[in-house]
Amino acid sequence: MGPPLGTTAALKAQEPWVENLSLNLMCRECKEDPPNIVEDFSAGDTICGSCGLVLGDRIVDTRSEWRTFTNDDQNNDDPSRVGDGANPLLNGAQLQTDIAFVGGASAKSRDLSRAQNKATHDKSTKTLLAAYKEIGSLCDGIGIPKNVSDTAKHLFKITIDENAFRGKSQETVIAGCIFIACRQCKVPRTFREIFDLTKVSKPEIGRVFKALEKFFNGRNEKTNAAIVEAGGIPDPNGSGFNAAVESTTPKDLCLRFCSQLNLSQKCTTLSQDIAIRAETTGDLAGRSPISTAAACIYMASYLAGEARSAKDVSIVAGVSDGTIRNAFKLMLPNKERLVKPEWIADGRADFKRLPLA
Repeated sequence: MGPPLGTTAALKAQEPWVENLSLNLMCRECKEDPPNIVEDFSAGDTICGSCGLVLGDRIVDTRSEWRTFTNDDQNNDDPSRVGDGANPLLNGAQLQTDIAFVGGASAKSRDLSRAQNKATHDKSTKTLLAAYKEIGSLCDGIGIPKNVSDTAKHLFKITIDENAFRGKSQETVIAGCIFIACRQCKVPRTFREIFDLTKVSKPEIGRVFKALEKFFNGRNEKTNAAIVEAGGIPDPNGSGFNAAVESTTPKDLCLRFCSQLNLSQKCTTLSQDIAIRAETTGDLAGRSPISTAAACIYMASYLAGEARSAKDVSIVAGVSDGTIRNAFKLMLPNKERLVKPEWIADGRADFKRLPLA
């Protein structure tokens, strides 16, 4: 049975609970007044600032959760909590309102949607989005990772922003940007693989690629000159995205081709070693990197006891089996200097396994 109506206990029972703000948390060791309490939100603890006693744990951080990295806001505070982060591959603020129009809506909604599309229509952004979509599909078609695709998009945006290749086929410029991006990201792809992606003639792609390389190198020279003039030290390795790097070597191609032929790590390492020595000695001078890599893999597969026919290697490398055999004939008389003696000494390779030229 509850307390009688009208009593003090009954009135207190009817009142809603209200936090007593006159209560203060004090350290039971220091008993300082006012207390020196520190809230460590990173650890979730309430700590006495004088003696270090932990007074509570798992506290809730009641501060705002947003962060800002810009200095042009008022008082360095950015309370904006809407929209995605800006995409560096696109131009403009990228934060706008779209008026949707679906079938069955009123005529006024249709007119508003059309007017809004005309007001916010940006041809350059539309062109970039179409080019980025094509770059993504081309890279996915030959198994190129996303970092190479993003690099190619960045290179293409630079050419668009500076109007460097006005009048050139966009497909050709995209192919050249993908090829340069593959070199920069250490993802070796041959010129023939990139050429097969497009419908443009091989000489045209070659001319555009040379022009792209010259354009990016010239851009780097201007950037480095500005850095030196300002008293800085330019990066000797180039300025990241824009520097065209050295061409693909046979050693780079051996790793991917051996993986496609299901060769062991021992055979892969042997083929790469032979490719390095063949370049140093000049036994295959004048041969393309892809032909050199194919011949080295063909030779290494027999040395390691994992023989692959010239036809199998030609399917993976994209060169004829006759080209591989001709390169192998040039390497066979110099096999002793192409293969390290320790490979033969410990039995990992054997010259007796090599086929006759």
